[in-house]
Amino acid sequence: MPELPEVETVRRGLTQLVEGSTIQTVDVLYPKMINVSPEEFQAALRGKQIMKIDRRGKYLFIRLSDNLTIVSHLRMEGKYDVEPEGSPIDKHTHIIFHLTDGRQLRYNDTRKFGRMNLVDTGTEMQVAGLKTIGPEPTEDDLTVAYMKKIFAKSHKVVKPFLLDQSNIAGLGNIYADEVLWLSKINPQQPVNTISLAKIKLLRKSIIAELNKAIAGHGTTVHSYSTAYGEAGNFQNQLNVYGREGEPCPRCGTKIVKIKLAQRGTHYCPKCQPLRGVKK
Repeated sequence: MPELPEVETVRRGLTQLVEGSTIQTVDVLYPKMINVSPEEFQAALRGKQIMKIDRRGKYLFIRLSDNLTIVSHLRMEGKYDVEPEGSPIDKHTHIIFHLTDGRQLRYNDTRKFGRMNLVDTGTEMQVAGLKTIGPEPTEDDLTVAYMKKIFAKSHKVVKPFLLDQSNIAGLGNIYADEVLWLSKINPQQPVNTISLAKIKLLRKSIIAELNKAIAGHGTTVHSYSTAYGEAGNFQNQLNVYGREGEPCPRCGTKIVKIKLAQRGTHYCPKCQPLRGVKK
């Protein structure tokens, strides 16, 4: 699933490619992907200008004229691209925005899990998933005081805790493994047993790692690509994710992979020992 760095990379690409463009018509080839009828979606978007592309966590906000916003969640395999009018349509293309400049903005999704919600601008935070979303992983929004508070009152183990978007927005499976390795925290460590010093280190790691991943245009493990159709390159800088059996970059111990909350989880057993609790 695209995580915050991948979604931010898509946002930046779409900003460069289609911001300021006007939608002429829309083809809805898979109606289950939108929250209104195809006819309502098409009528509402006809003639609208794409004013801006925003992001909150893993959600894209496509801001349109006349105070409309499309809330787009890419889920597992969603991606956007821009093609000249008349180009062959891929079988996984489900929504086509025909632009007045002779181009098409296409939404493609192999597994059809992605969703678009058309809402009035200003009401987007009422969309399911956004109602309870946690702070953005930035210096200003993700404070030490906030993290100390939420860690103290939970008995969950830390990996699933980080994946819960109501705690911190934007982290997914890949970057949760990476930031825990950077912070030398075992993914099975209960969050209320993590010291304040480690919480501070984890916060620093989250902010720094996501910024680095954005600079690297995200991570391509399966099918993610940017709005330009290019793969990300941050996968070349991953320390533990997908590196089961390889030596830890820090100590040389073999990276192990376990199943935790139904997710493949990678860590170094030497650098990331479970502290103060029975395994």
